[in-house]
Amino acid sequence: MKILAFSDLHGDSKGIINIINKIEKEKPELLICTGDITDFGRGLDKIAYKLNSFNIPFFIIPGNHEFEKEVGALAKKYKNVVYLHKKFHNYKDYLFLGFGGYGFSMRIPEFESFINKNREKFKNKKIIFLSHAPIYNTKLDFLKGVGHKGCIDFRKFIEEFKPVLVLCGHFHENEKKTDYIKKSKIVNPGFDGMIIEV
Repeated sequence: MKILAFSDLHGDSKGIINIINKIEKEKPELLICTGDITDFGRGLDKIAYKLNSFNIPFFIIPGNHEFEKEVGALAKKYKNVVYLHKKFHNYKDYLFLGFGGYGFSMRIPEFESFINKNREKFKNKKIIFLSHAPIYNTKLDFLKGVGHKGCIDFRKFIEEFKPVLVLCGHFHENEKKTDYIKKSKIVNPGFDGMIIEV
């Protein structure tokens, strides 16, 4: 499966054009945004309209610069948009799980509770996990002079359920970086996006 993933566009018009060009050139079968597609919703509908027009599934979670309600409303308006915040969705042979928002929280009790409630649904599945916040103690959450500031609860989930792919964002300093927790590949695709094959 060919995925075009991106994060932290913040409504940048050149970034949006670049994503559109990559869709036209690469012909992915799935689009994924791991949050902050806009700055507090400005231009959200216009961006969604453009991306929906390619008639391929577009999975999205909110970042810390937008409102859950506004991003969630896109799935009701556009047929190709799948809102994955605090949800899971079967697509092809994979179970997609999304948990957006936050960004700077190292512990997220709400996420831990969500996983415990749905634990049986994740067993023996090929999982692709989408988060906005980076994963603790990886190349993607390290900030110079500050240290590791990613989410510990996300890491615990990865260690237990071993997703095949984890896509995150938030720390612009670590765009395009890839790391692994055992066999789980973790990627921050950046604002101009990356093609990822699974």
